Amino acid sequence: MTLRNRFWLLTALRWLPTGFIVPVVALLPLERGLSIAEYGRVAAVQGIVVLLLELPTGGFTDALGRKPVFLASAVVAVASYVTSSLAHSVLAFALAYGLAGTFRALDSGPLNSWFVDAVHDDETIDEPAAVVARGLSGYASVLGISIATGAVLSGAVIAWLPVDREAALTAPFVIAAALGCVQIVAAALLMHEDRSDRRGGVLDSVRATPTTILAGLRLMWGSRVLRALVAVELFWGFGIVAFESFMPIRLSELFDDRDLTASVMGPVTAAAWGVSALGAAAVPFLVRRWTMTQVSVALRILQGATVVAMGLAGGPAALIVGFFATYAVHSAAGAIYETLLHEQVSNRNRATALSLASMAFQSSAAVGAITLGAIASGFSTGTSMMVGGVVLALAAPLFLVRDPVSAAAAGRRGDPGFADR
Repeated sequence: MTLRNRFWLLTALRWLPTGFIVPVVALLPLERGLSIAEYGRVAAVQGIVVLLLELPTGGFTDALGRKPVFLASAVVAVASYVTSSLAHSVLAFALAYGLAGTFRALDSGPLNSWFVDAVHDDETIDEPAAVVARGLSGYASVLGISIATGAVLSGAVIAWLPVDREAALTAPFVIAAALGCVQIVAAALLMHEDRSDRRGGVLDSVRATPTTILAGLRLMWGSRVLRALVAVELFWGFGIVAFESFMPIRLSELFDDRDLTASVMGPVTAAAWGVSALGAAAVPFLVRRWTMTQVSVALRILQGATVVAMGLAGGPAALIVGFFATYAVHSAAGAIYETLLHEQVSNRNRATALSLASMAFQSSAAVGAITLGAIASGFSTGTSMMVGGVVLALAAPLFLVRDPVSAAAAGRRGDPGFADR
């Protein structure tokens, strides 16, 4: 099996469990008695935990290796799914989301870094950047298809399982835990990594982590472009809460029927991720026609507008159409963003850089969950979604940032520089 196929297979196994829980992740806590504001605070726990652990786990991944950290993330993910299935109180759900935050922090860099490292280490590849871009756009498509498949199956389980509503909403978490165990076995068999330059065991890697983190921070501090790319995640993290977490809540309000919403969210989420996969597949065409920066700016503005449209939607059909439009650009924007980020770093600090970006994303998502939850409680869910859309679009100008040295060199060459790649 080729490197790219192994990467895509592991991607599918990583995101299929997520597809199962996406349609019900907000509905189960509400079904078990949490208010929207309480759910917002519980969801914020995940972002807070990621904020605390993201950079240490990224440095740890660079110091220890990609495979062991990816395996650890899968183990914690299984624990998170099991805890969510058993939770019946705010504290219990907070624990589940705390485990989810730990899993996200561990998961934010190792798999993609493993693939990109392998591409750059292969001396037979003439244009590694192009191979990485194709691999990551395919990754985004596989991610979308996997979540879509999981969501369809989740909806089917909820609709057909002969149990009460609470048990039906719990079932996807149990299935996700079982699939997480499959991911662990597959990763152990398919991820091959040369760790000869990472001497010592876990304790040595722990001791090396602060040095790795400092090197990553120095890299970011010295690059205006890298700082801008990390800052993009602050706006994206806040805005993504509006359409990921509040979509099922808003749909439930418009239907005025949680049972119907739980059944519909499965196929709707599946279709949305299917559309997202098509958008990601269009990335190679888009970057041949325009620069990555031009495409990134356009996609951020467009996605912000579609989220605002979701907030303005007056009925279920309009809301679902807006949801599809949002996801049409979601994975494409992510694939191009990550390609730009990888171009700024080397193998030695790749996972640390990804962790810096993820830390910005998750901390902002925590702020977004609390803020948009308060807006939804005080005004309306639609208003909170519109605010999220506006904030998301504000990331667009950050893609135009260039390093002074690059700009000066570009002027001498007549080259537009990094910002026009």
